[in-house]
Amino acid sequence: MNTATQHIASTDARARAAAVGVGLWVFIGVASTLFALFLLAYVMRLSGSDGAAIALPWQLWLSTALLTAGSVLLQRAHTSRSSARTLLLAGGACAIAFLAAQGWAWQTLQAADVRLASHPAASFFYLLTALHGLHVAGGLAAWEVTLQAVSRQTGPGPVDWRVALCARYWHFLLVVWVLLFAAFSWITPDLARVICGVAA
Repeated sequence: MNTATQHIASTDARARAAAVGVGLWVFIGVASTLFALFLLAYVMRLSGSDGAAIALPWQLWLSTALLTAGSVLLQRAHTSRSSARTLLLAGGACAIAFLAAQGWAWQTLQAADVRLASHPAASFFYLLTALHGLHVAGGLAAWEVTLQAVSRQTGPGPVDWRVALCARYWHFLLVVWVLLFAAFSWITPDLARVICGVAA
C-alpha cells in the first residue's frame, strides 16, 4: 500500500470514528432523557397516597462494584494498548457478572414477595433495572465487536477509537446506574411529596 492510499485509509478511518462518536453522544442523550423521564415518573408516583419505598437487596451493592470495575477496566484498555485485549475481556466479564447479580437481586425480592405488581415502587424498580440491563446487554454486543477488532489488530492505532467509545458507553452506564441506585435508596415517599409539592 503506497503512501497516498495509506493517507486516504487513515482519513476514512478518522471520519468513521468521528461519525460513530457523534452517533454515540446522540444515543447517550436520548437514553439519558428516557431514564430522566422514568425517574421523574417514579418520584411523582411515589408521592401518591399509596407510595411506599421497597427494601433494596444487598446484591445491588455488588452490582455497583461490578459495573464500576468494568468501567475502570475499559478505560484502562483504552489507555494501555499492550494489554487492551485482556482488559477488555475482564471488563466484559464484569458486565456479564453485573447482569447475573441483577438477576440475583430480582430473585431475592421475589423471595421476599416483592413482585412487579406489588406496589408502585416495586413496579418502577423492576422496570428501570430491566431497562438499564437491556442497555448493558446492548453494550455487550458492541463490546464483542470491539474485542474481535482488537484481537485481529496487528499494530497500534486502527481500532483505538472503538475501545474509547466502548469505555465512554460504560461510563454512561455507570452514571445512570449510580443515579438509579441513589433514587431507589434515598427518595422516600415524604421526600417525593416535597419534591412534587404535594401535601402530606
